[in-house]
Amino acid sequence: MQLTKDQIEFYENNGYLVLRSLVKPDEIVWLREIYDRLFAERAGRERGEQFDLAGPDEEGVEAKLPQILNPSRYAPEIQNGRFQAAAFAIVRQLLGETAEMLGDHAIFKPARTGVETPWHQDEAYWDPQFEYNSLSIWIPLQEATIQNGCMWFVPGSHRSDILIHRSIGNDPRVHGLEIVGRTFPDAVACPISAGDCTVHHNRTIHYTGPNVSDVPRRALILGGGTPPKRLNFERRFPWNEIKVAPRQMREQNAKQSES
Repeated sequence: MQLTKDQIEFYENNGYLVLRSLVKPDEIVWLREIYDRLFAERAGRERGEQFDLAGPDEEGVEAKLPQILNPSRYAPEIQNGRFQAAAFAIVRQLLGETAEMLGDHAIFKPARTGVETPWHQDEAYWDPQFEYNSLSIWIPLQEATIQNGCMWFVPGSHRSDILIHRSIGNDPRVHGLEIVGRTFPDAVACPISAGDCTVHHNRTIHYTGPNVSDVPRRALILGGGTPPKRLNFERRFPWNEIKVAPRQMREQNAKQSES
């Protein structure tokens, strides 16, 4: 996929971009089958990679916003999709020749019950001792609409620092984060078709609404970036320091078992 000069400039100025037809229709069908199987199996649950992004992730309680980190760990064939080469080309054109693909995750909004993903910046989840230059490629596996939870972006917000976040609902058991005390009236909705994608910078403020439609909303997200650089000053994200999400405990137990 060859980006135009205007597309690259739009991304640099706004911190996000909409691209068409990243994934072809036959691959959409193939990916959707894999995606639904992984969520039905709750792949990665024991490793802390399958969890409820928006709730306390209690066993026996229906998840509000199911997520799987690293789905290609559990379905390696995803990495062989034709769309992967196009995604890598996007990453290199926007971030430079030292950029690499950095993994994937999947977020599922069930029909009629999938909750919003509140306003946040991706970098707010990460190690605060590093400077990042990365992006996410968000791919819906069905039409993404305002009704079922398409992406919204705040143009130019990638130039801001990391805003104050907290766990959703101010519940430290919840892994998902939300920006505290801010509204974004200038945000732009980006409804797109299945196989299209949005691209956004790691500091771009973004949101997806609840799924009030009769159709499940499936999204596969690919990450890419340049090697992070250690900062020469101390920076802290206290919202992560006080988090006690159950997925973290499962992750720690899995690492101990593997060591």
